Amino acid sequence: MAPNSNKPMAVAIMGPTASGKTAAALAIAHTRPVEIISVDSALIYRGMDIGTAKPTPEELASAPHHLIDILDPLDSYSVMQFRDDTLRLVAEITARGALPLLVGGTMMYFKGLTDSLDDLPTADAAVRAAIEEDAAQVGWPAMHARLRERDPTTAERLKPNDAQRINRALEIIELTGQPMSALLGKREKPELPFELVSYALEPSDRAVLHRRIALRFDQMLGTRDDEGLVAEVARLRARGDLSPNLPSMRCVGYRQAWDYLDGSITRTELRELGIIATRQLAKRQLTWLRAMPDRIVIDCLGSDPTQALLDHLHSLEK
Repeated sequence: MAPNSNKPMAVAIMGPTASGKTAAALAIAHTRPVEIISVDSALIYRGMDIGTAKPTPEELASAPHHLIDILDPLDSYSVMQFRDDTLRLVAEITARGALPLLVGGTMMYFKGLTDSLDDLPTADAAVRAAIEEDAAQVGWPAMHARLRERDPTTAERLKPNDAQRINRALEIIELTGQPMSALLGKREKPELPFELVSYALEPSDRAVLHRRIALRFDQMLGTRDDEGLVAEVARLRARGDLSPNLPSMRCVGYRQAWDYLDGSITRTELRELGIIATRQLAKRQLTWLRAMPDRIVIDCLGSDPTQALLDHLHSLEK
């Protein structure tokens, strides 16, 4: 049970990329029975292992894992699907007497879990296709400008080339006649059936995190095109049914490797653009985190952040 609550407890381990979330989760797994729920919009895809920094087979075997390798890269997965799956999984895990660990860096998933998105309509393939057809004619920056006219609040937080989110915002307007920002403002925050204790692994020095990001991207890339990330994306392209517009192929690293295999950028540019994109992702993740007032912040660059997390968790359970 959670401290001062009749509800069962679940633990969230959040943080930007390369902050050590997996290591912290596995350290907790060594101290008590746990099951890990991945909160990562890239780890859901099968065949995308290197560029997503998917846990190794040994790490996966150290504790039961959920929401990893559940979809083909051709498919999509919504925030509401994540929320429904996670509510079900937490109930099942606690019934088995284990501690649910929600681990990852997809902040929209965490936000959807705690705040819900019930007021938003489900996706409509026909509407999305029509929006994509318009975008093919005028470009996504023009579609972003169209969104700004109809929902300036949502447009303000989106980049002009963020095709997936611009499409979704325009789709909601078409389906409901209302801007997404208005619908989000109406919803009531739901009460979770469990007590969520949220830890955020955040860097005290952004430059050190950037060096970690560069090192990890270099490790993913390897030294040759027949190994590492490039080889992985080449295998995915060889299927013949994937495109760079799919959510899976828009993941950081995969977009750049696809462009490299197309011949539109050099290998040096692939590395530079991949690292820049990963840094931008980390910046967005930190922005999301700092808007979460109930998080418990742990310096991921401290002398032993994993032990600090364990000590705090132990103090809650006394």
